[in-house]
Amino acid sequence: MDERDMLARRFEEQRPRLTAVAYRMLGSAVEAEDAVQEAWLRLARSDADVVENLAGWLTTVVGRVCLDMLRSRTSRREASLDEQPAEPARTAPAETPESQALLTDSIGLALLVVLQTLDPAERLAFVLHDMFAVPFEEIAPIVERTPAAARQLASRARRRVQGGTPQHPDVVRQRRIVDAFLSAARQGDFDALVSILDPDVIIRSDGRFVRQGAATVARGATVFGPMAAVGIPILVDGRVGVIASMHGREYRILLFRFAGDRVAEFEVVSDQNRINAMELSTLD
Repeated sequence: MDERDMLARRFEEQRPRLTAVAYRMLGSAVEAEDAVQEAWLRLARSDADVVENLAGWLTTVVGRVCLDMLRSRTSRREASLDEQPAEPARTAPAETPESQALLTDSIGLALLVVLQTLDPAERLAFVLHDMFAVPFEEIAPIVERTPAAARQLASRARRRVQGGTPQHPDVVRQRRIVDAFLSAARQGDFDALVSILDPDVIIRSDGRFVRQGAATVARGATVFGPMAAVGIPILVDGRVGVIASMHGREYRILLFRFAGDRVAEFEVVSDQNRINAMELSTLD
């Protein structure tokens, strides 16, 4: 076996962990593989003999590649919507159900989406330190900060991820109502849905009126079917909502307004820019 084959074998031993790091950073199987492949290309071009800690070196490279990709995303989002009304269609291979299942199993949809609302440097510090136990001394050069500053980045991210206090009575009550709604919608239970809904309940989609009235909304529960089937309760701006993954990279948020112990209004939010601006956090 020549040196290049040996190097490739050592890299393949690291690939699962590198892919896991990139997955948590980027939230996309395709982009994670791109980041890991870029790490291999850089390794192949480098003098690997002088690399004392290959795992650490590769983690640093993948971290920097992911950070560049995240910053590029941020720059694209900040472009004028008039100049860039829609994200170009992806030409990379579609993400497979298996890859998305891996992501969901390993990190959880709610946490994944919260991570994607973090500043790129915060996300990298949190993912590397809290999920992969990388010391802040190694994280600091990647984010071009001191170890103390990197620690602060991870701390801020941790607070965002953990969110508010789920024990607050309003959050507990809202969670109970949302859980009951999801259960009834998944089962198509008309009577249960009506009992959860305010008589004058309203549905909106990205701010546009859709329909009104408990019976009408309950009969149209199929509208919520796909979302309810995969929906996960999450804190949205401090209130309980529901998030669902659509096609692996796009998300839908279901916002609720409550009247006592009933749902007075639903709003389905699909605008990704609006979702990115929300304060999202995980819910125990």
